[in-house]
Amino acid sequence: MEFNYRCPRWLPDGHSQTIWPALYARAWSGERPRYVRTRWEAPDGDFVDVDWLQPAPARHDGQGRRPRALLVLFHGLEGSSGSHYALAMAHRARSLGWAFAVPMFRGCSGEPNRAARAYHSGDWQEVEWILRRMQDWKDRQLGSDATLFVAGVSLGGNALLRWAQQQGEHARGRAAAIAVISAPLDLAACGHALHRGFNRLSYERMFLASMKHKARLKARQFPDLFDLQRVLRARSLFDFDDAFTGPLHGFGGADDYWRRASSRPHLSALRIPTLLLNARNDPFVPDSVLPARGEVPDCVTLWQPRCGGHVGFVEGRWPGQLFGMPRAVTDWMLASCATIGTKGPGGPQEEGDG
Repeated sequence: MEFNYRCPRWLPDGHSQTIWPALYARAWSGERPRYVRTRWEAPDGDFVDVDWLQPAPARHDGQGRRPRALLVLFHGLEGSSGSHYALAMAHRARSLGWAFAVPMFRGCSGEPNRAARAYHSGDWQEVEWILRRMQDWKDRQLGSDATLFVAGVSLGGNALLRWAQQQGEHARGRAAAIAVISAPLDLAACGHALHRGFNRLSYERMFLASMKHKARLKARQFPDLFDLQRVLRARSLFDFDDAFTGPLHGFGGADDYWRRASSRPHLSALRIPTLLLNARNDPFVPDSVLPARGEVPDCVTLWQPRCGGHVGFVEGRWPGQLFGMPRAVTDWMLASCATIGTKGPGGPQEEGDG
């Protein structure tokens, strides 16, 4: 199947297709998706907060059938369950009758995490620990016959890919399929792209402001952990990762971090049904880093529409809506899993577009 996306004429380029959906496009119809938060204690003494879509699907419907799936979403850089793409995916999960969860990376739930670390693009061990917990929850609450699907957006998508690449065949024992949306497959190429032109003045500046604030909070917890003044002097993502992200997570600096955490060189290691969705006009991800069909295994589906921006994919009349991409992604997930049909309770329903 394909994602036949066409961008609205009133959003003429990758920047407008990136910024507008994050601020103005409709991510849901009816009631705004609501979450309830649970806190998981991590093995290292830290915590991870998980937001669950509410109301949760009933354990059984009136005919004794359970919800058929749990969809887990890993968010992007400085994102959360309140990001526009998370709300759009929550709305889609609600229309399908699926359980839905957004685990927040360390420090992204509105409260500083406890440990002397943050999060990063190649954090596949964290993804494995979270998915193991998610699989256990699914088996207890929905039954072992329910299916676990996983999506990752931007940074979360790259981390999810690194998990699947490290796990190889074992990934299929954890999840049925993964969908990766607007992932920065080559961190060096994407980092340098964000330091040029309008990207530098807008997105990079926004990310740096948020991450420097968190670095200040981390310095209060651990005054000697890193050189705070060097972090605050950072004028690029490279500078920040060289002073903070790399050293805190066992890398030799930004170059080492970006090289080892990038998923692009390891796409051939994927063994789980995988969807890679990247718009060719994504301001964050240069078109040159996108893989061709011959560079990925048969288990990988490539969707590379001409437009869509970075996690944008707005559709419809002004002010636009975000229903199309989540619908296409979940339809692909269903099609990729032969054990789950597309009809009956919990099957696809049409989202409102009025």
